[in-house]
Amino acid sequence: MPSPFPGMDPYLEGPNFWPEVHSRLMIEIADLLVPQLRPKYRVAIEKRIYESSGNDSLLVGIPDVIVQHRQPTAAGDSNVAVAAPPTQKPLPVQVPMMMEFREAYLEVREMATGEVVTAIEVLSPANKRRGKGREIYEEKRSRIFGTRTHLVEIDLLHGGEPMPVLGNDVEAHYRILVSRGDRRPHADLYLFNLPDTIPTFPLPLRSGDTEPIIDLNLLLNQLYDRAGYDFVIDYGEEPIPAFSEYEAAWADVWLTEQGI
Repeated sequence: MPSPFPGMDPYLEGPNFWPEVHSRLMIEIADLLVPQLRPKYRVAIEKRIYESSGNDSLLVGIPDVIVQHRQPTAAGDSNVAVAAPPTQKPLPVQVPMMMEFREAYLEVREMATGEVVTAIEVLSPANKRRGKGREIYEEKRSRIFGTRTHLVEIDLLHGGEPMPVLGNDVEAHYRILVSRGDRRPHADLYLFNLPDTIPTFPLPLRSGDTEPIIDLNLLLNQLYDRAGYDFVIDYGEEPIPAFSEYEAAWADVWLTEQGI
């Protein structure tokens, strides 16, 4: 059974589902491309790993996160607080811990040379909010923009701050950026909203090669059905992040029409 939404299902962005959705979507895209690209190209699933300190809120929806506890360094007497009076209750707090983050992405490589022709990124929540995850991704993004490597950047997350582009003053829930290395600084930006189907787009390759069309709508519906999300998602609950008033009204009407 496919998702009841016409395009991106906002309930898949929740912390209970997005890590799995991200991993499954990487595989779905790779499986779609491999038969169309071989023998000239191969599709590799890669991961970047970094450490950052934060709190539990940073873990929401981030794929492949490993939490590693670090022994705190010894503190001098000057950092020891004076004990509270016996009548005063302690205040519950959290302390920053070091966490290891692993984010998957795809690389289309030329088989003969091993050169990366196209990088495919599906953004995670850590990429869209201030912190180490965004900084590291923006550094990679800038490096790619300085090369001839193509970049496909897929943003299926309603929440967070979108990646910067120039010349766009249209707000949208979701977007896909196709930046060709031989056309920069010009690029194609596909914008779509909650009521829309996800637009298809070509995968940029070497000049003269046939470019596969990526249909994320189809891939997400296949993913949704194989994972059995229709049995576990409660569409009567508020999604994470929450709908705006307008979005909630539209979703209520739409889901009612779907018999949910």
